[in-house]
Amino acid sequence: MRCHGNPLSRRGFLAAGALGGLGLSLPELLMHRAMAEQKHYDFIKAKAKSVIHVFLPGGIAQQETFDPKPYSPLEYRGEFRTIKTNTGEQFCETIPELAKRADKFSVIRSMTHGEAAHERGTHNMFTGYKPSPALSYPSFGAVVSHEYGPRNNLPPYVCIPNVPNEFAGTGYLPSSYGGFALGSDPANSNFKVRDLDLAGGVDEQRFLRRKAALDVVNRKFVEATPADNVAAMNTFYQRAYDLIDTPKAKLAFDIEKEDAKTRDRYGRNQAGQRLLMARRLVESGVRLVTLTYGSWDMHTGLTAAFKRSMPALDVGLSALLDDLSERGMLDETLVMVTSEFGRTPKINPDAGRDHWPKVFSVMLAGGGIKGGIIHGSSDSTAAEPEDNPVSHADLAATMYRLMGIVSDKELMAPGDRPIEIVDGGKLIEPLMV
Repeated sequence: MRCHGNPLSRRGFLAAGALGGLGLSLPELLMHRAMAEQKHYDFIKAKAKSVIHVFLPGGIAQQETFDPKPYSPLEYRGEFRTIKTNTGEQFCETIPELAKRADKFSVIRSMTHGEAAHERGTHNMFTGYKPSPALSYPSFGAVVSHEYGPRNNLPPYVCIPNVPNEFAGTGYLPSSYGGFALGSDPANSNFKVRDLDLAGGVDEQRFLRRKAALDVVNRKFVEATPADNVAAMNTFYQRAYDLIDTPKAKLAFDIEKEDAKTRDRYGRNQAGQRLLMARRLVESGVRLVTLTYGSWDMHTGLTAAFKRSMPALDVGLSALLDDLSERGMLDETLVMVTSEFGRTPKINPDAGRDHWPKVFSVMLAGGGIKGGIIHGSSDSTAAEPEDNPVSHADLAATMYRLMGIVSDKELMAPGDRPIEIVDGGKLIEPLMV
């Protein structure tokens, strides 16, 4: 399986065919196409050096977060009241700290897709594609890893605390582009990242001898077996060795190096410490961090569940925005808070809300995103998009553009099939700086 960019897309050849009617030869067509492609790629300048993708599994309710409906009947609006933001908008009272910082981020209130099953909705929000029985698509992190590779000997794609689901993987790309999982929660008192330290009894000299011997064996093996999966594994081991052999890179994972006040500021809990770890990693050079927090599949007892889960996330996200801003990192770090779908407009008989992919909310901050914008809207009961619907492909295309990646660039899938990174997504231009 070959996996590389294909600058001559199918769309490009269709355009070239039209030019052929003007009497241009094939070499001239290719030259014109190459020049156009070069201009296209030169134009894409990255606004974001890194992405922190905060995924809230289960499907968080839009009504109890960024899109309250205070004038709807009680059975639609729920038990919570609203709170005014520092930009004059209304959020749910569950996120008072974020409401004070609404000028630092934007909200899409018109996200929409048609997948009401957890697995299928999650696939959409991690790949930008609808699920297909014919092909496994790569996640955002895998694509970013493929396009850019490591920086400062750190993995380009890291998952906190673990790879969250099967759709956060490499899809049709080689396994070497997969996410590096911490394997432990940064909130744990005994937190330690697996696989970063040498095995017991192995000192630095012994490690270097083993590495040199493995390099010789791998070189011979790769030369004799030119298969992509062999090369991918070789790349995987090389990156692992680079990480273990680079003290500064390893230091990025040591959350104990943060001062106590900073850790307290984020919150000594799962949400806070995972978000703090994400900041440490992007500051050190990781290109895309995916982290999860909570379980938002609240079919029953939604009010009590929000009171348990949301305060830590509200404080942690607010601390992240402040911290990135104070360090001069917010403009070059895209923070993206998503979930697989939203919740039903009406409270069910069990005092919860059920799956609802027709409309939900996403939060975006930094990395080329304007602050203080509400993009799109839902109708009076948060049942349908009222205007400016945004698809998962639109969100993916926008994220890639901010990272400096051409979203309609083609990668090679099994069978030498050219597959666009995103198929047809439109940029959410009103949100982009």
